[in-house]
Amino acid sequence: MISYKYDVAGITATDLEPFFDGWSRKPDPDKRMRILNNSDHVIVAMDEDIVVGFVNALTDKTISAYIPLLEVIPEYRNRGIGSELVQKMVSLLQEHYMIDICCDKDLEKFYRKLGFTALSSMVIRNYDKI
Repeated sequence: MISYKYDVAGITATDLEPFFDGWSRKPDPDKRMRILNNSDHVIVAMDEDIVVGFVNALTDKTISAYIPLLEVIPEYRNRGIGSELVQKMVSLLQEHYMIDICCDKDLEKFYRKLGFTALSSMVIRNYDKI
């Protein structure tokens, strides 16, 4: 049974080692922990004592929020965990005027099903900084 918690209490960098599957360059586990600790909001999916997914958000605490990461470890994908994490985060952020996600083209269908609309975006990626 998957449970969801709204903090990272008790989670260690080691717990985050299985994440970022498919990334060409992955942040090291300590950096992963800093990402979650420095986020305005975090929701973590747990299977007993195993971290199986997470989503985080950054906000201006006024009108805008950005969801930079949704991660579910490969063996737990296609079970609705990612959708549940996003839905819980959107609910948490519902008072914000804008809730933005930037995703790869192949993920647009997933986010559309969760109520997001595709727009044009521009990004800079400093791959040497990860």
